[in-house]
Amino acid sequence: MTTRRALLKSLAAATIMPRSTWAQAGSPAYLAAAQTPTGTYVLCGLSYAGAITFQIPLPGRGHAAAAHPDRPEAVAFARRPGTYAIVVDCTSGSIIARLTAPADHHFYGHGAFSQDGSRLYTPENAYEEGRGVIGVWDTATYRRIGEFQSGGIGPHDILRIPQSDTFIVANGGIDTHPDSGRTKLNLPTMRPNLCRFDADGAAQEQYELSRDVHLNSIRHLAIRADGLCAFAMQWQGDLGQAPTLVGMYKPGAQPVLGTAPSDHMQGYAGSITFAGDGQQIAITSPRGSRAQIMDTQGALIDDFEAPDICGAAAHPDGFCFTTGTGAILVNTTQIARVPLQWDNHLVALSTA
Repeated sequence: MTTRRALLKSLAAATIMPRSTWAQAGSPAYLAAAQTPTGTYVLCGLSYAGAITFQIPLPGRGHAAAAHPDRPEAVAFARRPGTYAIVVDCTSGSIIARLTAPADHHFYGHGAFSQDGSRLYTPENAYEEGRGVIGVWDTATYRRIGEFQSGGIGPHDILRIPQSDTFIVANGGIDTHPDSGRTKLNLPTMRPNLCRFDADGAAQEQYELSRDVHLNSIRHLAIRADGLCAFAMQWQGDLGQAPTLVGMYKPGAQPVLGTAPSDHMQGYAGSITFAGDGQQIAITSPRGSRAQIMDTQGALIDDFEAPDICGAAAHPDGFCFTTGTGAILVNTTQIARVPLQWDNHLVALSTA
């Protein structure tokens, strides 16, 4: 039987035991999935200077990752319609847990933690029913503890508003089924929207795009410290009729679409981010090999070409981008190139 003295001693030791931090994982600024020259897949940490701080194997192609707010721990998600998510200790490379989507669900490649890190939220497709779901996981054990409706079809991305436990979900509006691959099953009737939820899944707001732009699938989100949300879209109609691919949403107000033209982007925005100072927005298009920079009203400031550019995140000097050719750029300048094919997203660590 444990004595009182032994118990107090163990508690004291626990309080002074050094806690793992992101510094022990090389102090990465970003997380990014990639393919290696041999065809295998990895999750990497990247510094602001473009150096790889760690590289951890993945069982298949990754899409994006979610970083725990307190621990050097990341959840790497499979690309849609994948059903795996791997929780990794980024200091040791060991696998903490493996998440599997419930039967007849698949992940969309994104996730978000609660403010205290006790819960993980995962956008999912309940494909037999054609509805969007947000899965809820207890991060002490990574056991699934519930789910709630996403408020639409195709909930691709989810982000938490800073300093809160309020989440914004991008419901892309597109119905898919694994039996049909990535075929879009409901384009004539798709209804993309943004939904705002509290941590228990109670809907606070829902905004749907107007009928004239209903073919603009809302896919990816970026959130500024004050709660302004920028969203990126992918046009599902005739490219000659593609409207802008960017919108802005402030909770409590109607979303506003930007004015930047989408001609060079091939109707496709793959990632979106605010600049380091929050005063500009960037979107990327691997299809168009192009990035656009605009103000926070969505008016075009600049655009530039970079082969297979997609990953985008804030950088202290503006923006950081990654490409499928292995390049890492700060703004328009290449700062590094590695023998990896970077996948779609570059995820900034707020703890970095």
